[in-house]
Amino acid sequence: RLYAEAILECGGVADVTTRQNWQLRNLTLEQGAALVAKLASVNATSYQSAMDNVRNVVGSPYAGLFVGEDALDTRPYCSALNDLVTIDPLTGTRGNPQWGNLPRKFNIAVGSSLTDDYVHARINDLAFEPALSAEDGTTLGFNVVVGGYFSAKRSAQAIPLDLWIPATVNNVLDVTTALLTIFRDEGGREDRQKARLMWLVEDYGVQAFRERVLRELNNVDDDGVVVVKRAQPRHIPQEARHPSTVGVFPSSSSNDDDDLSLVGFHVPVGRVFPEEMRTLADLADKYSQRQEIRLTVDQNVLIPDVADVDAFLREASSKLPRFTTKPGPVSGSTVSCTGAQYCPVAIIETKGLAERISTKLDKAYGRPLRLHVTGCPNSCGQVQVADLGLMGAPARRFDPVTGKKKAVPGVDVFVGGTIGAASTLVTEPLLKGVPVDDEDELVSVLVDLANTHFRPSLLRRLLTKLPSFRFWGRKFLLAGR
Repeated sequence: RLYAEAILECGGVADVTTRQNWQLRNLTLEQGAALVAKLASVNATSYQSAMDNVRNVVGSPYAGLFVGEDALDTRPYCSALNDLVTIDPLTGTRGNPQWGNLPRKFNIAVGSSLTDDYVHARINDLAFEPALSAEDGTTLGFNVVVGGYFSAKRSAQAIPLDLWIPATVNNVLDVTTALLTIFRDEGGREDRQKARLMWLVEDYGVQAFRERVLRELNNVDDDGVVVVKRAQPRHIPQEARHPSTVGVFPSSSSNDDDDLSLVGFHVPVGRVFPEEMRTLADLADKYSQRQEIRLTVDQNVLIPDVADVDAFLREASSKLPRFTTKPGPVSGSTVSCTGAQYCPVAIIETKGLAERISTKLDKAYGRPLRLHVTGCPNSCGQVQVADLGLMGAPARRFDPVTGKKKAVPGVDVFVGGTIGAASTLVTEPLLKGVPVDDEDELVSVLVDLANTHFRPSLLRRLLTKLPSFRFWGRKFLLAGR
């Protein structure tokens, strides 16, 4: 409600970002300052949200809601990490100069699942991936991965540091402090395009960097509680895909008699208007036993522990007509950066384009497909991990009036990225300079790409039903997929 009032006053909008943030648009400097002064009253902060420091820590949107494979509650870790980087240890107040001047920004994520990934761990500078100790099969800990990032010059997937720690808050804080100290003191500062953590890891070499982290741990670990082992095995499905956070799910955090549900709303391209923010707050207050609203890295909204879910959905349907728990197969998995409307470095407008294109693909392709759209090579829209990723780029089209080619808005197209426990980054586009001024033409290009790369042929669909195909057919027919 606080955010809704702020953007209503200035005629702005809000965006759910790929780091579980709210970004509020159109505020004046004076309005922004007035809002920042009120954030503490709602347990929020804008500290470390820009420039060369530690950005907000990403945790599981399901924290504390499920048992079993997703049982790890990331909230204590994320809260402690947020305090580590934003509270001055000398004064106890928000604003910590210790981590306020890093070589470049630094992203952290804490995972919750042993088999999948709700936080997109491998695109963070530092991520903690849950893994059981192989010695007893029950002690829960974290494998540490480092170096993931996107930038205009290069994108890189985080790599294992071959380091496992028991899952305690102190251990996570100590490892983070060690890595931040090394990065702050030794990271490159001459070339901003080579200043992210991965460049420092590569300068050292992975094994030497691991040894450097262990030496630094001896300095920051005063109580001697960090138990470090080699990375422990994680049981990842062979074709793991990032699971959807949209839909209606039973909330296993509740008692059997409670009959509570977790409701995940698809928010088209993450864009939310003031009245919708107010309505979300009202619905959470009325129906959620936790009275919470959670954000996902897919730019969607979750409301946990909803009682009387049928009444909730009826009211939501009438008051939030743009939001749904049953989106289209493409639009439901579409992600978009801010775009040229509000971002000065974006080459194209992205929000409207992504929404229109994904809606057309729902009909033209009609199968699940993850579409990401980003306005420039900085890739806030994370096109390298999408099934199909569109990155704003120069394009040219023949002009029949002049007989020459003219400049038009365009995209480079990335194909085949994955995210989740078995993630891969596609660092080079398959197509360059594809015009977007004719959206039907663009949809046709994307459908052809999707059919070629993701849709199995009729023969393949028939053969996969035969038990013997799982071995021989997959070996020969799917090898190039």
